[in-house]
Amino acid sequence: MERRTIGTTALDVGAIGLGCMPMNWAYSRSEQRGDRSLRTVHAALDAGVSLLDTADMYGPFTNELLVGRALKERRSEAFVSTKCGLLVGDQHVVANGRPGYVRRACDASLRRLQTDVIDLYQLHRADPEVPVEETWGAMAELVSAGKVRALGFCAVGARAVRRGADLHEGTIRQLERVQQVFPVAAVEAELSVWSQEALARLLPWCAARGVGFLAAMPLGNGYLTGTLTPGGGFERDDPRARHPRFTAEMMAANQPIVAGLRRVAARHGAEVTPAQVALAWVLGLGRHVVPVPGAKRERWAVENARASALRLTAEDLAEIAALPAPRGSWD
Repeated sequence: MERRTIGTTALDVGAIGLGCMPMNWAYSRSEQRGDRSLRTVHAALDAGVSLLDTADMYGPFTNELLVGRALKERRSEAFVSTKCGLLVGDQHVVANGRPGYVRRACDASLRRLQTDVIDLYQLHRADPEVPVEETWGAMAELVSAGKVRALGFCAVGARAVRRGADLHEGTIRQLERVQQVFPVAAVEAELSVWSQEALARLLPWCAARGVGFLAAMPLGNGYLTGTLTPGGGFERDDPRARHPRFTAEMMAANQPIVAGLRRVAARHGAEVTPAQVALAWVLGLGRHVVPVPGAKRERWAVENARASALRLTAEDLAEIAALPAPRGSWD
């Protein structure tokens, strides 16, 4: 697999990562099977994927434990990214950016991951009660202590931003502040064919400063794979059951986007899938961009990894650019 570097620290990773969150958190519990998830991680590593993306809040904690089981055998093959700064309670999530908590959270993550160093330690969300410089300073101390190799910053999601506002304005302001304390190696934010807001300001900000970009949800929470049926429904504990783009009406309305990806895929051969086209589109946005699709099964992890070999033509890119804008129930 093609190799890419994250940030000015030149951290070496494969062109495509593996988002481990869906394996045992946030999506349907009926799909959460530890042994199958472990096989998926191993299949991804076998396919050349190295970046494993997790967080202490996923589970909480169980996702890091799962990744740790794989790392116990194959630490040298993996680039480990985990996150701190969010606490999961009963029906709510709160931020905690206190320096003492950050230090304790890192030590706990190291134990669960069964490693002595975290390659990329990300701030999941800034705590509004704590100056972000204080939180970032504590994270920088972890680098000096040899517990962490580089620091990353997660952008605020679309749901946290008032409609009509610049989606990443607040994130960029925070990035400018923490960059004065310690270098930002990578920024993680949603970016896909149907969620292109990061192209306006956030991606250029990263490119101009040599900061890596981890593209979260590059397959649109599964929609861009073309495997979801409009009206098929989701289990009650699946967050897509409440997402405005996953109502039966909106899934049907957005089918032209998937149809366009299918047409592009067909030009490259019967084995090429819409998901691989969607990932290749993200890869084409820059050498500093690494898509991090989630996967629960070996088949999807391997299919995603193979997208790094797909090269889209000018005709392909023009067709994707001409696809209709995605719709949600608010439109």
